[in-house]
Amino acid sequence: MIKLSIYTTLGCHLCAQLEALVTTLANQPVDLRRIEISEDDALVERYGVRIPVLLDEQGEELDRGFDLARLSQWLEQRGWLDEAALATLTNPPAPTPPVGAHQRNGRRFLG
Repeated sequence: MIKLSIYTTLGCHLCAQLEALVTTLANQPVDLRRIEISEDDALVERYGVRIPVLLDEQGEELDRGFDLARLSQWLEQRGWLDEAALATLTNPPAPTPPVGAHQRNGRRFLG
């Protein structure tokens, strides 16, 4: 199990995005401890404009982890990256046309 911490605050949409990406890209279950910065002035000073910040057990931080390339590289360096999940995110399947659809005079109709 991967044990990580995330510096966050209530209503942080980027933090929620990072949490979802970590869970999706990790090659094993993730134990994610949320650290609320608004309750500690020192944490607000240090992380207030940087959240979300991801932290591993060795104390290594990742700023802007919601950026797919940065997060996947950080996870890969630790041996935690699920390559298949990354490929799915970076190469989504081609959209399929609706069943029974047909075109006539440049317009698409459902059948």
